[in-house]
Amino acid sequence: MSRIKIFDTTLRDGEQSPGVNLNKLEKLEIAKQLERLGVDRIEAGFPASSKGEFEAVKEIADTIETTSVIALARTVKSDIDAAWEALKGAKKPAIHMFLATSPIHMEYKLRKTPEEVIETSVEMVRYAKRKFTEVQWSAEDASRSDLNFLAKIIEKVIDAGATVVNLPDTVGYATPEEYGKMFKYMKDNVPNIDQVSLSCHCHDDLGMAVANSIAAVENGATQVEGAINGIGERAGNAALEEVAVALKVRSDFYPYETRLVLNEIKRTSDLVAKLTGMHVQANKAIVGRNAFSHESGIHQDGVLKNVETYEIITPAMVGVQEANTLFLGKHSGRHAFKEKIQEFGVELSDTELQQAFKKFKALTDHNKEVTDDDIYTIIMEIKTDSDEMNKYEIESFQVYYGTENSPTAVVRLISPDKEQFEAALTGNGSVEALYKAIESLIGEELKLIDYQLNSVGGGQDALAEAYVQLSVNGEVMNGRSSNQDVLMASANAYINAVNRYFLKHSPVNQKRAVSH
Repeated sequence: MSRIKIFDTTLRDGEQSPGVNLNKLEKLEIAKQLERLGVDRIEAGFPASSKGEFEAVKEIADTIETTSVIALARTVKSDIDAAWEALKGAKKPAIHMFLATSPIHMEYKLRKTPEEVIETSVEMVRYAKRKFTEVQWSAEDASRSDLNFLAKIIEKVIDAGATVVNLPDTVGYATPEEYGKMFKYMKDNVPNIDQVSLSCHCHDDLGMAVANSIAAVENGATQVEGAINGIGERAGNAALEEVAVALKVRSDFYPYETRLVLNEIKRTSDLVAKLTGMHVQANKAIVGRNAFSHESGIHQDGVLKNVETYEIITPAMVGVQEANTLFLGKHSGRHAFKEKIQEFGVELSDTELQQAFKKFKALTDHNKEVTDDDIYTIIMEIKTDSDEMNKYEIESFQVYYGTENSPTAVVRLISPDKEQFEAALTGNGSVEALYKAIESLIGEELKLIDYQLNSVGGGQDALAEAYVQLSVNGEVMNGRSSNQDVLMASANAYINAVNRYFLKHSPVNQKRAVSH
């Protein structure tokens, strides 16, 4: 079995999904979980894009122990310098540089001749090689590039010191046959190709990202790039969990393996979904909630007799609990709670543990049957809540609702300066009234774009998760919160989006100038 390396770009390309805004703490928690999942490389971000991004990449680089941490850079010296400064504390630092090679990109975006693109790539790979042992160079829009030109530039960047060459299907245009043939062409026509690893990076615009990735592997790629849950630009990237499980389940056909810890897939998927606000569709392969459900009577009968009649993947393989049962109750003590936290592999400070235990007890006081999902939701909310600045907080609210009266919300808000404000407004519904009252107390231009409610687990006492997408002064921000009370979760999610805007624009996260 040949080993395929997994290059995870959830924190870079995945975060470029519209409306996704991860802060430093959220990025760090996802990176830690990716390390537990066993990915070979974590693309932590683009350090040159902003000071906040730089600090997030640096924090990840300084924390991660066993996985290589990679930073993205353009073929610009200042980008390479920023990447090195962010990564120099990493155990296994690497840089990922890119430059477009397709005729349409070179002519209209870069306004460079093919010769200039080669010259720039070679010069910058040599420059990066002075700092990094591992240098990955990507031919942006490779799948729409001239194959002869692609072979020529690849040969030269390898001579300049590249250790990995990535050939992305940047716009998701290729078919599996075309994409596979491109890799085979490079293997056959680049004389020094054996000196590097070949990597594939596929987008899902035509729904073929996973198939294209596997076609690349069949034709010489030894590294697959993608994102958890397939998130990313436009229609997203190849879903890494789908690639890994496909290679495992069909090992009779594909002589390849990865080092992913497959039973960490579901937890990783859930964490990414919670922190990005991008919920997994019910019928999503591997991690969708319907992946192991059977509605048809014929299917149910077959599964009861032998699960292999309709299930080719066991829930346990990817970390899905077949029965998310009660594990702790209102009589459970702090010690039992702490042991459960340790099972998740999540480290909590004494203060965080105290906060989590308090929230756990609040659930059990309402006769809540607390499940693993409930606890994981609580601790991730605590772990990723930033204390870097003062915030808006809801001191109290009341909502008056009746079938014959307009819903009215009375909200008392505490500002970042610790002043109290109160407002009462009506709306067409309880949530609208609540949001209008909050909006009237915040001196920013606010517009609600999207609002979603989801339950953690089942039952009428399920924990509610609220997600909002909010335009704050024209900038789209995500907010989230969980609570047993739907309205409290909704109100806190709205406030969370506003606070994330102010955190992003605090002095520590202000964008710095980048040389082009």
